[in-house]
Amino acid sequence: MQPLKNNFKLIISRTDSIGDVVLTLPMAGRIKQKFPEAKLIFLGRDYTRDVVALSEHIDQFVSYDDVLKLGIGEQIDLIKNLKADVFLHVFPEKEIADLAKYAQVPLRVGTTNRFYHWLTCNKRIKLSRKNSLLHESQLNLKLLSFLNINTDFSLNDIPNFYGFTKLREADKATLDYIDKTKINVILHPKSKGSAREWGLDNFSKLIDQLPESKYKIFISGTKEDGAQVRPLIDKHKQVTDLTGKLSLKQFITFINAADALVAASTGPLHIAAALGKKAIGLYAPMRPIHPGRWMPLGKNAHYLVIKKDCSDCKKTMNCHCIKEINVKEVVDLLNR
Repeated sequence: MQPLKNNFKLIISRTDSIGDVVLTLPMAGRIKQKFPEAKLIFLGRDYTRDVVALSEHIDQFVSYDDVLKLGIGEQIDLIKNLKADVFLHVFPEKEIADLAKYAQVPLRVGTTNRFYHWLTCNKRIKLSRKNSLLHESQLNLKLLSFLNINTDFSLNDIPNFYGFTKLREADKATLDYIDKTKINVILHPKSKGSAREWGLDNFSKLIDQLPESKYKIFISGTKEDGAQVRPLIDKHKQVTDLTGKLSLKQFITFINAADALVAASTGPLHIAAALGKKAIGLYAPMRPIHPGRWMPLGKNAHYLVIKKDCSDCKKTMNCHCIKEINVKEVVDLLNR
């Protein structure tokens, strides 16, 4: 293969959840820092489109959901027509690896620990995530070693690469929720099964310790989450229920207008951190979901975790270890 020109076109393939996508976007910032003329295309699920759109480093978004609606021949043509020089598999999927090969993308980058990457990729990076001590964002950056650029960055450096400058202005209806005389705090109790949860009882105790005279509290989540957190909302009449009321685009601008967000390891937590909001993450101390791997990264991001062996919770989502995080610690961080 010919050496890459400075204006190469590269597809970043990350077709999983919002939080994972947020922690992938610093890769684009690092590429553009070294190769400002490069064109970067993000292949992702349609529900992540509005998050990817925040980054000034991404030139084009391609919905994998739209790709899946096509026949295999049309899928191959779509990828071919992007005229990419590089296809980078950040989230490995065999079907996508096959597609990139069939589309004859010249440089296809994967990892050595996926058998099908040996059959579909012509550049493989030695990288194992499972037992690594590195953060997810640091592991993602390691995949850029094929560009012969520095990929070793501290967690304090990585937020500089988000490039979240394309935030749209919040509409009046969204801003009307905000009380500028108080500290506006978003509580996001549910995780749609993507993380261990702190529990509604703890969130209830937290609300009790946040005086209404000082704080305006919002409960966020999907419409389905709203049904699950209804007891919390009904118990605390002072909270504002946002569940199911905002699109992702609206919710992003609302997070940016608020002061803080408290959640487990979820997409909203990582969005808040990347936007520079006070983001307080609640974690279980077990691999591979511990904060060392998944903590929120941002200039005002924090996490809480108890220091103990959490192995007895591995087979259940009802994790007593995360529920043992003291409410006072969250309050102290909000007051800091």
